[in-house]
Amino acid sequence: MVMHVNPEARGDERGALLAFLEEQRGGLRRALLGLTDEQASSAPSASSLSLVGLAKHVARTEQGWIALAAGSAPDHERTQEAYQAGFRLEEGESVKSVLAYYEDVARRTDAFFRAAASLDDTFPLPDEPWFPDGQEVSLRWLALHLIRETARHAGHADIVRESLDGRTAFELVAMAQA
Repeated sequence: MVMHVNPEARGDERGALLAFLEEQRGGLRRALLGLTDEQASSAPSASSLSLVGLAKHVARTEQGWIALAAGSAPDHERTQEAYQAGFRLEEGESVKSVLAYYEDVARRTDAFFRAAASLDDTFPLPDEPWFPDGQEVSLRWLALHLIRETARHAGHADIVRESLDGRTAFELVAMAQA
């Protein structure tokens, strides 16, 4: 897992966007390196967020956005209870299973963007109070939105991990490359 990628080495706009998205996903995954399920589930900072909860939430959210863009419903319920469950390990889940799930979501997201006819293709935003009614956005907007949201949560993960055991993102990169 590298910390920085050269998106221009991918040769096209889609490749660049996906490279930036993968870079941020890597930050989230690295934050979980070497942790037990218990450590990854703890919330050692002022926030109630845990590292595994962040990874699970980002994976579920990414999956939901791709489902929406593809014209289908997200695979998970949109209730407050389901939302809260998206931030913690449930029965039968582990750091390993959440990371495997996230890897699968990432693979499907990348395939979705690669298969799209154009990044200019549009889809309607969800019916939520924070989005304008009836607005459509492009797949380009979606890729940028996923990068922004993943980066935001990767930053949260950096703070939670450093609060947990003092390890910084740079130390985790070295651990991943060892």
